[in-house]
Amino acid sequence: MQTPFSLAKEKQDEMINTIQNYFATERQEELGNLEAGFILDFIMVEIAPTFYNQGVRDAHQFLSEKLEDVFEIEKIEK
Repeated sequence: MQTPFSLAKEKQDEMINTIQNYFATERQEELGNLEAGFILDFIMVEIAPTFYNQGVRDAHQFLSEKLEDVFEIEKIEK
């Protein structure tokens, strides 16, 4: 499965560990690195883009509002 972006190895290992801890705590299942890695790949391909795109939209809205604030301080020309 080709992921749409890459993560630093340290961050990827951290996320795999988080997935393993979740399954151990919440589901009483032990996952190996390979299994947890497949779950991480699935999340990155199928789920993460939705969160990423929402972040882009939120940033766009925030910056648009700040730009409007800049225009509000514009001096009226005579």
